[in-house]
Amino acid sequence: MNNEKTLVINNLRKEYKDFSLNGISFTIPKGTVMGFVGQNGAGKTTTIKSILNLIKIDSGEVSVFGLDAVNESVKIKEDIGIVFDELGLPDSLNCKMVNSIMKNIYKNWNEEVYFNYLKQFKLPPDKPFKKFSRGMQMKIQTAIALSHNAKLLILDEATAGLDPLARNELLDILLEYMEDEEHSILMSSHITSDLERVADYITFIDEGSILLSDEKYNILENHLIVKGSSKDIEVLPKELIISTRKNSYGAEALTNQASILKDSYPDLVYDKVSLDDILYFYVKQRKENI
Repeated sequence: MNNEKTLVINNLRKEYKDFSLNGISFTIPKGTVMGFVGQNGAGKTTTIKSILNLIKIDSGEVSVFGLDAVNESVKIKEDIGIVFDELGLPDSLNCKMVNSIMKNIYKNWNEEVYFNYLKQFKLPPDKPFKKFSRGMQMKIQTAIALSHNAKLLILDEATAGLDPLARNELLDILLEYMEDEEHSILMSSHITSDLERVADYITFIDEGSILLSDEKYNILENHLIVKGSSKDIEVLPKELIISTRKNSYGAEALTNQASILKDSYPDLVYDKVSLDDILYFYVKQRKENI
């Protein structure tokens, strides 16, 4: 895989009165999709605003395409497509008017590509945005993001609130966008099934701290849920266990050392994990260690 990095975040800190980013770090290799997972309020949007230089960071470094995100912000934004969870455009505008505006903003704006996406998404050119459904709002943002040859797409909860058909349609378009391996995506979401489908890497964040960041394959391969009686789970080596919880028949735990635990305790029951499971147990571990 390409060794170039589209995005590098190093020890990023941002302090608010009731929330802070606690020195977070992660990277997105060129040509990959990073799933950014966390509960509402975990710090996903603050991180994205830092990347886009929409807020002033306290310390740390953010580099996009090898350029400093603060000093080269205008140049960087030319090559970033953004889809937020809210439209962020005046209700009185329509799709046709957006084309007139965007071609004066982006040097690489492609009118033909834009109107092709409008047809593909079945978006009416003259209908004002105030009459757009949630799904239509996400589609127009996606059309804009994909119509100026952006190298990096940033999606902040873009699939939240969409029906399954609209979500799958959007994910198909993202996979198509990634086919040439020249593009990258940072996709913030709490709908982990979407990320299990499209992401190459996963970064988990909770209360402003990174819990885990790695290739999705490695994460799912190395983590398992082990089940047994409460006594079975209690005697497992603490260094092999992230955290535990009781259930109706005993207890279960998450391990990040799947092969070692299975070899050492072959008689226990092991289940594959979802990203939701992993987030739950890591958040539980963090709270237990506070």
